[in-house]
Amino acid sequence: MALAKKQGVVHPFDRNSTSPHADGRSILMTPIHDFKGKILSSAPCELGEGPSFDGETNTLWWFSIIEKQLHELDLNSGTETVHDLPVMASVIAEIDSARQLLASDQGIFIRDRATGDLTHHCDIEADKLGNRSNDGRLHPSGALWIGTMGRRAETVAGSIYHVAGKTVTKLFDAISIPNAICFSPDGAFGYYVDTKVNHLMRVALDPATGLPTGKPSLFVDGSGKPGGMDGAICSGDGTVWNARWGEGAVDHYATDGSLIGRYLFPATQTSCPVVLGDGRLAVTTAWEGMSDEQRAEDKLAGALFEIAAPVKMTATPRFRL
Repeated sequence: MALAKKQGVVHPFDRNSTSPHADGRSILMTPIHDFKGKILSSAPCELGEGPSFDGETNTLWWFSIIEKQLHELDLNSGTETVHDLPVMASVIAEIDSARQLLASDQGIFIRDRATGDLTHHCDIEADKLGNRSNDGRLHPSGALWIGTMGRRAETVAGSIYHVAGKTVTKLFDAISIPNAICFSPDGAFGYYVDTKVNHLMRVALDPATGLPTGKPSLFVDGSGKPGGMDGAICSGDGTVWNARWGEGAVDHYATDGSLIGRYLFPATQTSCPVVLGDGRLAVTTAWEGMSDEQRAEDKLAGALFEIAAPVKMTATPRFRL
């Protein structure tokens, strides 16, 4: 889908439109913010995803999933390093200063930061060779939520799992494209979406474990609207920032599910945001599925962007082995 600014295309949420609440109400004049940021990386990732910020080293990590690459950007020096991987990975998280957790199509691995060597930690769906990992995130307790999906996004082929140490627990199944996994700052609520359905769900959690204590409920109904609800983060104020694939946008939702802002980007397939610190938001994008003509029009597809936005940094959890 072309960007709103391109000739002949009208943005689905113009400045005179209404925006939906989770309960069907509407608010007028949802603010639309034009892109006024910068390009952090122009490397064209086919499927840029899974951004993660390490505040201790001021380093941003993200994946080009299909190309089996892990990108590392030193925000102090601006140096970008691309690490080739033997697996198709999609989520990275910190363990300690020497080790990282890597979720992939071959299971969960521990990555040595100095050498890049991978050591197998545990399996996820070892019996489903047609699946791969997709969206995931660490809960404040140190447990991992990780979603799986079919390699061709087959309907209801995936699930969402909870990983604590080496204990793997299936939380939700019959999911086609798991995305938007994120958590309230206190760990009391979790969020996720099946992009094929576009229902952003919220579920109460035990803050000490990250395990559900109730059934999921609808937080935002994004069905019937252009684009797909992709990756998301929860800001320190409890609001949710959700990338809208196909719309070149990140949507900002209040704690009641109301849409309170849309931030536009110069690439159509926005995939996942990450907070770089108070007031700083980075967003991955992708060129997956585009024709040569579409890529020629969407010249920055696959780039990584940063904007100023009213986000609050939260403490970065570490995976508990």
